[in-house]
Amino acid sequence: MKTKLYFLFIFCLAFTANKAFSQAEIKLEKETHDFGTIAEGTQASYEFKVKNVGNQPLIISAVQPSCGCTTPEWTREPIQPGKTGLIKAMYNSTGRPGPFHKSITVTTNAATPTQVLYIKGDVGPKDLKLNYTPEQKAMSPRLALGSTTYNFGKLEKGQKAVAKFTVKNNGREPLVIQGVKSSCNCVSFKVSEQNIKAGQTATLELTYVPMVLKDQNEVVNILSNDIIMPDIRLTLRANVVESLATQNMLREGKQPVPFR
Repeated sequence: MKTKLYFLFIFCLAFTANKAFSQAEIKLEKETHDFGTIAEGTQASYEFKVKNVGNQPLIISAVQPSCGCTTPEWTREPIQPGKTGLIKAMYNSTGRPGPFHKSITVTTNAATPTQVLYIKGDVGPKDLKLNYTPEQKAMSPRLALGSTTYNFGKLEKGQKAVAKFTVKNNGREPLVIQGVKSSCNCVSFKVSEQNIKAGQTATLELTYVPMVLKDQNEVVNILSNDIIMPDIRLTLRANVVESLATQNMLREGKQPVPFR
């Protein structure tokens, strides 16, 4: 009887120990990103890489910024052991001149359930210009685009549409796309490579959500660490029409139901 109890005790102890060591574990590539000096009106963006170094799937349950000026996006599906996910932080500098230092609290099912990320920088004037030496200019990354115009054709008002551009770094140092700026504040961006090495290319995606009807020509400034041409202009064109849902509702003589 004592032998059975002894083996039962050992089994329970081993089961408990195994459960204790079965855990997702989060590893961050870095905890703070410095945007440096950016022009006011820039929507600066950075993707933090999150790796699961545990032996169970990692689930990011919440990402909470310290203020409404920072908008987060993150990998929603479970991150398997050994795999990497992303937490994207976007800072809207419109009307916020001066230095900023914002925190983003990340909650997961990891052994350490709470992690804090930080973004910081300094918002300069809208027409920001900096002085550089010839040596700095010679070493600068250089942003080149295959095309500077994209025509969506017909879009419904409020419809989300994506334009893709090929970006090449013709400089010597890694190129970083720091943000986008548009008068409508209706354009956001995503880039396939955070640091584009010299001579390499990447895909730049611009997400456009038109809110004004008729023909639109939205000028979008692409901001980067290219000190020769720190912003390059792209044009997004679209013929914006009322949504089909609204048209059908009007055709049937129905009235939209307001939110309560």
